[in-house]
Amino acid sequence: MDTLTGLLSIIVPAHNEDALIAETLRSIGTAAQALDVPFEVIVVDDGSTDRTAAVAAAKGARIVGTDVRHIAAARNVGARAARGEMLVFVDADTIIPPGLLGAAVAQMRKGAVGGGASLVFDASAPRWAVRTIHLTAWLMRRMRWAAGCFLFARRDAFEQAGGFDERYFASEEIHLSRALKRLGPFVILPDAVVTSARKAATHSPGRALWLGLRMLRPGSLKSRDRLGFWYGERGSSR
Repeated sequence: MDTLTGLLSIIVPAHNEDALIAETLRSIGTAAQALDVPFEVIVVDDGSTDRTAAVAAAKGARIVGTDVRHIAAARNVGARAARGEMLVFVDADTIIPPGLLGAAVAQMRKGAVGGGASLVFDASAPRWAVRTIHLTAWLMRRMRWAAGCFLFARRDAFEQAGGFDERYFASEEIHLSRALKRLGPFVILPDAVVTSARKAATHSPGRALWLGLRMLRPGSLKSRDRLGFWYGERGSSR
């Protein structure tokens, strides 16, 4: 698809997100409408069996269908369908603050190849999850890795880096962050996105620890079956 100069493409991968995606798209719309650049919002409906596509279409998003149940692949589907020279990936259960898109665009205009933002859980997060996300956000900022729920990149750099590595069912944002950093400035913005804690809320601390330890086994990040925290059942609340 031909790239349009100056266009910002906001890509939202989604699987069975009809309970949360409207609020996510509302936050994206508020942030995008304040920009001085044209934009498009693309929702990649990845095998949903609920009303995700209908809810997103009602909010003005362009729907691109796929059925891979693979977050890296779904994001790449959205990137291929996008027409913008600037790409932003936002998870369907994540709220972005009003100025974040503008800050990302400003960094890309200044020469950054990409970047991300800090992150926090919503108010429903159990105490152990709040501590965990704070530690995770600190580590990712220190390493200059973008969290998967918000990552931006210039299209030329994204394509040069090979997009999201589809060998992985998790940690794909870290692999892309590392690839982009080799190409130029990679910026982690100070503002935080608010992402849903529903996955954490459906697990006890002990089970979450067990699922985390499973991921340490060789090859686990390349197998969806071992990544129940991300690909298993989850609640619908933010």
